[in-house]
Amino acid sequence: MGWIILIVVVLILIWIVSVYNGLISSRQKVENAWSQIDVQLQRRFDLIPNFVETVKGYMTHESETFEKIAKLRTSWANTSSVGEKAKLDGELSSTLKTIMAVSENYPELKANTNFADLSEELRNTENKISFSRQFYNDSVTRYNTKLELFPSNLVAGMFNFQKKELFAAESDEARKNVKVDFSK
Repeated sequence: MGWIILIVVVLILIWIVSVYNGLISSRQKVENAWSQIDVQLQRRFDLIPNFVETVKGYMTHESETFEKIAKLRTSWANTSSVGEKAKLDGELSSTLKTIMAVSENYPELKANTNFADLSEELRNTENKISFSRQFYNDSVTRYNTKLELFPSNLVAGMFNFQKKELFAAESDEARKNVKVDFSK
């Protein structure tokens, strides 16, 4: 009888360790996926000053847009929240789309090779951000599902595993169509 109890206890401990290790592995994948987004967002923020300087000479009456970009960069650097970074990312994407759309009205700007190179770099970075977001959200969904499924939710509760936040699509502002005003 003692052996049976010992075997059951050992099997339960093995199961707990196995589930715990699986949860740790999933959490690490989420953190790695977030790091990939962070790297791409940082890359985009590193490109923006050169892009703005290139565009500024041609779009002298777009100072409000440039100020907004500067504020977004500062806000982004001062936050670590996934939700807040997602919101700022959406706003910045929307602002960059506006600049790209307005640039169509400046043929001499479009002919500038520095502008063309930076625009291409930004487009490539935007694509990488999009793929990284998808990978992150997939990882978060798998992790959060493990936290909710029975019986792994028992182990998650014992060791205080917390749900992770999805990287939301974009801000409401970023979902709107880009409004371009050529009357200025």
